[in-house]
Amino acid sequence: MTKKTFAVLIAFLTFIVGVALARFSLVNSNKTPPGPIQKEFQASNYRLSGPYQHENLTIFLIHGPNQAGSQKFLPLQEALERKVVVVHETSDVNELAIENVSASEEVFVQAGDIVKGGQQDRVLAVDLIVPAKSGQLPISAFCVEHGRWSQRGTESAYKFDTSDQMIATKELKMAARRDLSQGRVWAEVSAVQEKLSASVAVPVRSANSQSSLQLAVENDKVQASAADYVQKLSSIVEGQNDVIGFVFAVNGKLNSGDVYGATWIFSPFWPRLLKTAAIEAVAERTSGEKYEPVSIASAADFLTASEKGSETIKEVTTRTHMLQRESDKSLFFETRDMAHNGLWIHRNYLMK
Repeated sequence: MTKKTFAVLIAFLTFIVGVALARFSLVNSNKTPPGPIQKEFQASNYRLSGPYQHENLTIFLIHGPNQAGSQKFLPLQEALERKVVVVHETSDVNELAIENVSASEEVFVQAGDIVKGGQQDRVLAVDLIVPAKSGQLPISAFCVEHGRWSQRGTESAYKFDTSDQMIATKELKMAARRDLSQGRVWAEVSAVQEKLSASVAVPVRSANSQSSLQLAVENDKVQASAADYVQKLSSIVEGQNDVIGFVFAVNGKLNSGDVYGATWIFSPFWPRLLKTAAIEAVAERTSGEKYEPVSIASAADFLTASEKGSETIKEVTTRTHMLQRESDKSLFFETRDMAHNGLWIHRNYLMK
């Protein structure tokens, strides 16, 4: 074989290999994950995507259409920061008063919101629509701080100025939402504090109030640990204009989910919902353990099954009604806006 013939052969083989590699690369670059599972629900078709995972936290996004007539609401945190809302101390452990002083904006309080200050930190126990110029409305609450009944530091003893945290762990959520038990809420607060202390390897109980869940969650190491999850997962909603909720699992077990009537209701809640899920993941993580992955099918089935069970309807106010369903394995809460023909605005799913 001449040198010229050999060079031509090498060039030809290089070309063939190059084409084959290019085709292989193109095929693989166009591969997509398995298609999402679509489930039929009461009000619309939901589509699940995921899983999105960091360490022991797994998230599935819920996609769906915006309900016609869905209103825009301010979350409580933003409303307090802008001084649109005042949450008044009433000296009743299990009832506060909330007042919307805006002339036009409506506020949505979500069960699980912690209000900090007053004579004791509280968790608000129900979803509540607070209309513009509402006057003072009563709202059910539980103490998430045991023992203090006085002003703390420079905080006001007469009102609550911040609400930047929500209660974490499904056990604590059930104590406040289903059991309506102050004793169990205190017990679950203590359990969360112990779990967080073990997870971050430092005591998280604050010297300013040993029993305060809010101050325990504010611990620097807890916040840093949760921030790692948030940094990895917060962007999963970006570029997706139909996300209306999510469901999550911790340690390979389905935990809970939140779905909203429209993207513009879900979006402002997403950062704090994700942070709350992250704090729960921090509380429940154990070093070195591996977990079976949660399937998208099981997440969809959890949502579907949770909507079945014995049903009760509660009138929180004339504007806000709450439907509750309970089965052996799950709890389901649906908040309805009676000023708009009973349109549902929030659904909460809890695995027992």
